[in-house]
Amino acid sequence: MARLKDYYVSDVAPALMKKFGYKSVMQIPKLEKVVINVGAGEAKDNAKVIDAIMTDLSAITGQKPVVCRAKKSVANFKLREGMPIGVKVTLRGEKMYEFVDKLFNVAFPRVRDFRGINGNSFDGKGNYSTGIKEQLIFPEIEYDKIDKVRGMDINFITTANTDEEAKELLSLMGAPFIK
Repeated sequence: MARLKDYYVSDVAPALMKKFGYKSVMQIPKLEKVVINVGAGEAKDNAKVIDAIMTDLSAITGQKPVVCRAKKSVANFKLREGMPIGVKVTLRGEKMYEFVDKLFNVAFPRVRDFRGINGNSFDGKGNYSTGIKEQLIFPEIEYDKIDKVRGMDINFITTANTDEEAKELLSLMGAPFIK
């Protein structure tokens, strides 16, 4: 299912080269990695929460997630250093393109009242971040088998130098930005 990668090489790269006037093909921005993060504050009370999140994320991405642990102790949150507080997955290569294709063409259209993703969530260096309120929009997740609806943060890290280049790259790859 390398459709998006083939599409990038055949259609996206030449369009970007023409629009921004790059002199070399190495200047063309590309998607470097996608990081999916799920924070779980309730994991300090119930250890099974992390296992449930890891099962969901591995089903969605096809890759084993990594547990994120607290770096510092915070008394107000009853949090000690080393406690598990989240789960993340970093996707590169084929799995990244497969996930992006599924996100843009399958998951986002399943969101109720979906009008597009916010085009202002760039960080100034060509990276884009968005959030999802529930994991149910992915076809791999069965409604009956989840214990709680959880959201996730998705970060697209690109080699683009400006937000304009990154937005054009993502929109050519199929990102449904609000018009």
